[in-house]
Amino acid sequence: MTLGQALLSFALVVGLLTIIPGLDTALVIRGTVTRGRPYGFAALLGIQVGTLIWGAAAATGAAALLAASEVAYRVLSYAGAAYLVYLGATMIATTFRRGADPSAEAAAPSRGGARSGFLLGLVTNITNPKVGVFYMATIPQFVPAGQSPLLVGLLLALVHCTLGTVWLGAIILGTNRLAPRLRSTRVIRWMDRITGGVLMLFGARLALDVR
Repeated sequence: MTLGQALLSFALVVGLLTIIPGLDTALVIRGTVTRGRPYGFAALLGIQVGTLIWGAAAATGAAALLAASEVAYRVLSYAGAAYLVYLGATMIATTFRRGADPSAEAAAPSRGGARSGFLLGLVTNITNPKVGVFYMATIPQFVPAGQSPLLVGLLLALVHCTLGTVWLGAIILGTNRLAPRLRSTRVIRWMDRITGGVLMLFGARLALDVR
C-alpha cells in the first residue's frame, strides 16, 4: 500500500463518520444560530485543533499509553463526561431563567464570543478519549511499510480535519443563511434545550462506557 492509497482509504473511512450527525454538528449549528457565523467557525477551528492534537498523540504513542492506563483513561473520561453534562445542564437552565433574552445575545454577540467558541470546540474534543482510541486503532492500519508512523499519523489526522472542516463549514454556511429566521427567543430557547440535552446524553454515554 502506497502513501497515496493509505490517505485515500483513510479518507473514505473518516468521511463516512464525518457526515453522521453528532456532538460537533450540534455545537456548530447551535453556535451559528445563537452567536453568528464567526462563532460557528471558531468552534469548528477548536474542534479541528483538538482532532490534530489527538492525531499527534496517537502517532507518538501517547494515545496508546492512555488506553493502556486504566486510571488515566477513567480520569479523562469522567472529566470529559462531567464537562459535557455541566455544559448541557447550564445551557438548559439558562433557557428557564426569567428575563433572559437569547435572541438579544444572538443579535449582538460579545467581543470574546469567537474565543469562547474556539475553547468550547477544543475542550469538548480533547476531553473525549474515544477520539484518541479511534486513532490508535485505525492509524497503524494505514501506515505503509517503511513510512514514518509519526509523519503518516499527522497526515491522516490532517485528512480528517480537512474533511471535517469542509463538511461542518458547509453546515455553518447553510445554517447562517437560515439564522435570521431562527433567531427568535422561542426558537433559540428550544435549540439550547435540545443541544443541552445532546451534550448531557453524550456525557452520560461517555461515563457509562468507562464501566
